[in-house]
Amino acid sequence: MNTVPDYVDVLRSAFVDLWAGVVSFLPKLILAVIVFLVGLFLAGLLRTAVVRIVKMLRLDELLEKLEVKASFSKMGIKLDLGEFLGWLVKWFIIILVLIAAADVLQWGQVTVFLTQVVGYLPNVMIAVIILLVGFILGNFVQTVVQAAVDAAEMKNAQFLSGIAKWAIIVFSFMAALVQLGIAESLISVLFTGFVAMIALAGGLAFGLGGRDKAELVLDKLAKDIMSRDSVKEMKREEKVHYEDVGGSDHAVGETISL
Repeated sequence: MNTVPDYVDVLRSAFVDLWAGVVSFLPKLILAVIVFLVGLFLAGLLRTAVVRIVKMLRLDELLEKLEVKASFSKMGIKLDLGEFLGWLVKWFIIILVLIAAADVLQWGQVTVFLTQVVGYLPNVMIAVIILLVGFILGNFVQTVVQAAVDAAEMKNAQFLSGIAKWAIIVFSFMAALVQLGIAESLISVLFTGFVAMIALAGGLAFGLGGRDKAELVLDKLAKDIMSRDSVKEMKREEKVHYEDVGGSDHAVGETISL
């Protein structure tokens, strides 16, 4: 007979508990939203500050003089260092704010995940630095190799300098992937194969294409060594001869004095 009132009491208690949960959760939600909005505002300010600092330091002009931007443009990438660093700083702050908001809401799994993301961001920065240094060093080595080959009046200066440049860029790209933890074992195998391929190609090119020239170089080296040995032998014989002549003159002098 009391079945209906019992259901009413159950529903009433359920709604009361739900309302109590909403009331207890609402302050946390409001605080998390405030933290997030303030974080977004700070992230925007820091991004603008980083962009202005990079422009004041003229780092983009430095990269343009070092031909780093030209290298990225050839790959279809428009490099703007200020915007890139500003974007990194902005999202770093946003992720920190999300961690704080998730902690306020007591979302443990979200906090752990975002903490791992923040811990991974330094690897991204280091990988970017490795790539930039690789491009700068590659352009520098290309200039040096091309100047050296031109000074030696050899052919294919542009080809050889391009090989030197892109070898350094490929190496820096692989190092950046290892820093990011992307397929480290695969990158190691690819790098070993790349070095072996270059060594094998160089050996075959020197052995097949440059065999005659190598023979001439070795013959010339052997002749130089033989000529040096013969000169040394002649000097030694002349020294012995002078010593013998000097000894005989001394003996004649003593006989005359007697």
